[in-house]
Amino acid sequence: MGTKLAIHGGEKAVPEGAVQPWPPIDAVDREMVVASLEAHEHVFGPNLNAFQEEFAAWNGNKYVLATNSGTAALQMCVAACGCGVGDEVIVPAWSWPSSASCVIHNDAIPVFVDIDFDTMNIDVNRIEAAITPKTKAILVVHLHGLAVAMDKVMAIAERHGLKVIEDACQGHGATYRGRKAGTWGHCASFSCNQNKLLCAGEGGFFVTDDEALFEKGKMLGVFGETRDPAPDPGYHNYAMACKYNSNDLVSAFGRAQLGKLSGYLDLIRENVTVLREELDGVPHLILPVEPENHGHNWYNYTIRFDMASLGHQDNPVAMRDALIAAINAEGVPNAAWQQFILPAMTVFRAQDAYGQGHPWSSPHAAPVDYSLDQYPVAQRHCETHTCLVMAIRPPNGPEVARLLGRGIRKVMKNTDMLTP
Repeated sequence: MGTKLAIHGGEKAVPEGAVQPWPPIDAVDREMVVASLEAHEHVFGPNLNAFQEEFAAWNGNKYVLATNSGTAALQMCVAACGCGVGDEVIVPAWSWPSSASCVIHNDAIPVFVDIDFDTMNIDVNRIEAAITPKTKAILVVHLHGLAVAMDKVMAIAERHGLKVIEDACQGHGATYRGRKAGTWGHCASFSCNQNKLLCAGEGGFFVTDDEALFEKGKMLGVFGETRDPAPDPGYHNYAMACKYNSNDLVSAFGRAQLGKLSGYLDLIRENVTVLREELDGVPHLILPVEPENHGHNWYNYTIRFDMASLGHQDNPVAMRDALIAAINAEGVPNAAWQQFILPAMTVFRAQDAYGQGHPWSSPHAAPVDYSLDQYPVAQRHCETHTCLVMAIRPPNGPEVARLLGRGIRKVMKNTDMLTP
């Protein structure tokens, strides 16, 4: 491999076809999915019940409902915690939009808190200052597979009488002080989207250890019903609700993948160890951390470009994009995960989700300030990051991780060849 960058016609660091797609599919997946297909119980079939029970056992939750997405599960969490018209929910300024849209879908108001640069998670030291008399809950996101310091969050919530919701959509198997994500708060959501470490193609879980919260959240997801679906035609809707349940076919695929999840997590950790060895000492990179007491699942391996050392503080986005393109050209799949922090997105800038300014214009709501200068850390992260996602996962092993690291190193040692 020469030093001429592939984006300028040089040899690629990672040969074509070296990186294999996620997730690995084997005979177990095929057998379980085909068996579900042929059983003709496609909605509330046996795989659905088994998937809920098996995930509850794997993660350590008492009550689990399989949903059609992690986003649906988040909306159920917010509803379960009684967050409604005029209530405020604290949310990190950097996350996937669902982490905040779930709040406005329940007619409540998201209040953003800046992130901690090292962990990329909500800055727990800034949460308390964001609490107002309207605050009903704190929604934390275990972003990219690194758990939030949950003991600190739970202590704040207890002092102020608040509920805690865990967005663990990327958090399967992540731990804090030896305890899994999704077992700390009052309720939590997981995703089983194709991108997730537990892939069912799509889907998710609403989980809690509180039976009352479970029943309240479940009402939102199953037509407002207060009982499980049954042949009895006498259904009655007790509340505004949606249809968020999963199905047997998705659950069959999910069960097959759940049986392999612990092994996946072990191999990903091995891959990340090799990748970090290759990137150690590479100029202009800020590598992700795994703080003491945290067990990272490495859903994303997120690196930041040091724009100060690169001399591009004034045009970080242009330089970031040039670096991403050059790294991709070397055969290393990478991308900026989000182009905007949450408070910069249109619905929050306009404060108008449903027309006429709702839910912010409700007479029960208090004014909120989304001035972007309140979130400098999230903005810096947004402008300087890129993510490696599926390339560090099975079936790719350490030999692929080593190639990925070498491709990134090649670009970062030749940044003078790039023009933003």
